[in-house]
Amino acid sequence: MAWQIDTAHSEILFSVRHMMISTVRGKFRQFSGTVEGDERNPTAAKVYVEIDAASIDTGNADRDQHLRSADFLNVERYPKITFKSTRIEQLDDQHFKLHGDLTIRDVTRPVVLDVEYAGMAKSPWGTFSAGFSAHTKIKRSDWGLSWNVALETGGWLVSDEIKVDIELELIKQPEQAQSEAQAEAASLHNA
Repeated sequence: MAWQIDTAHSEILFSVRHMMISTVRGKFRQFSGTVEGDERNPTAAKVYVEIDAASIDTGNADRDQHLRSADFLNVERYPKITFKSTRIEQLDDQHFKLHGDLTIRDVTRPVVLDVEYAGMAKSPWGTFSAGFSAHTKIKRSDWGLSWNVALETGGWLVSDEIKVDIELELIKQPEQAQSEAQAEAASLHNA
């Protein structure tokens, strides 16, 4: 069964400490993804997400340009950030651990997201949607994002730890479109 991310009702957010004293928040504005699996067996699902790295937005044009540069994401050379699931652990009916490979700047590292299933609903247009929240923390240096400036008072300009918060609404794909979606997902997963 194929599901696609409803990007109009989903967000990929992050936050990082600045100068050890404040928090800067941002998001990625452009992303897509699919989930393939059987609703009766959620641990067998396959998740794939692709993020347009240049769509990073922290609400400050100069900072965003720096984040797109070779000091950080180097979006001209590495335009995509990807996540591909490797396994899912079910903790109870609503809580899961989603294990997967996160690729940033051609560096792939394992990550684990804490996922909460919010439920499923039928829209006024007859489609079915499912909602999920996911959270994790990563160290940006694990992906070679190590640019920084030491502070005179001690510590660093930008923390190594990044908190990631994701809100996803998935739309169940109609049966006739599933074979096309499955073929597309298979090509993405095998890439």
